[in-house]
Amino acid sequence: MSLLYVRIPNRSEKLAAEVCSTIEAFNMEYRALKSLADAEYTEDDIAIVVGTDSDVLKAFHELGSRHVPVLGICETETRGFLTEISVKDLPRALESLQKKRYVVEENTRLSVSVDDKNVLPAVNEAAIFPSKSATIMEYTLTVDDEIVWRDYSDGVIISTPLGSSAYALSAGGPIVAHRSKVFVIVPVNSLDVTRRPLIVPDDSRIFINSIHARARCEVVIDGTIRLKIDNKVCIKKHEVPARLVRLLGSSYVLEKMAKKVQLAEELLKIPPSAKLILKTLEYEGPLTHRELVRKTMLPDRTMRQALALLIDKGMVKRKPLLRDARQKLYYIA
Repeated sequence: MSLLYVRIPNRSEKLAAEVCSTIEAFNMEYRALKSLADAEYTEDDIAIVVGTDSDVLKAFHELGSRHVPVLGICETETRGFLTEISVKDLPRALESLQKKRYVVEENTRLSVSVDDKNVLPAVNEAAIFPSKSATIMEYTLTVDDEIVWRDYSDGVIISTPLGSSAYALSAGGPIVAHRSKVFVIVPVNSLDVTRRPLIVPDDSRIFINSIHARARCEVVIDGTIRLKIDNKVCIKKHEVPARLVRLLGSSYVLEKMAKKVQLAEELLKIPPSAKLILKTLEYEGPLTHRELVRKTMLPDRTMRQALALLIDKGMVKRKPLLRDARQKLYYIA
């Protein structure tokens, strides 16, 4: 291993200092970066990303088509699909890196072209929706030059196996084992009840074209990047996979998938406001009450009631905000 590149979110200076001091205690060479785009990498380098699954997704966007493997370190005790361990276990992770006790898991990404212009590859999914909610979108789905359907729906999601347990699952898609060589196409709230999630080989070329809606339509990459669509989106397998460092004996993906199924059953029993909060925390990472109100646009009273319900059910946890102890930071449990 040549060099560690460490990406730490700006929201915690104390956390940054803790991570850097731990790496120094192991006498490992590293560079702390605000963006992983700001470096030249060699073949043996590893990027360490501290934060949430959302921070890991942003890191892959910054890396673009580089082959650098990423180790996700969760800043809370709650690990995600992309954050391999919690920050308290960082010493164990560094020891594993030194002794080469890890594997690099390669996950297929989506190569996305919007109106014949290539954009950043997607790790989880490319979701196509009207920019205005509660607006029907009309589109044609074509796979390998064969028209599959013409649909009227809220939108459509094209997901990788890794992303099948994220947004696509919430929209009714299946959970797909991460090593499967497929893509999942999920129509969202179609007016045609025969439209069901479709699984296609990952060497397929998927076209969403003839797109029309009253509002401007957009493609959303991994829930973070929004791009306007004039007429069509083309999706295929990206030549460079998303490479995740998995420590030997620590991966628990199947366990997480089982918990996702249990969570889906619980979601049927909670109000839409609570579901919106969960989805926002999933994509944005830990947020304060004020930040949640701003991002979800829910009334303050509704927000308090929904958060109380989620905390009571054990779906969301809270902790004091380091920079202001009067505020609480909410995150998915």
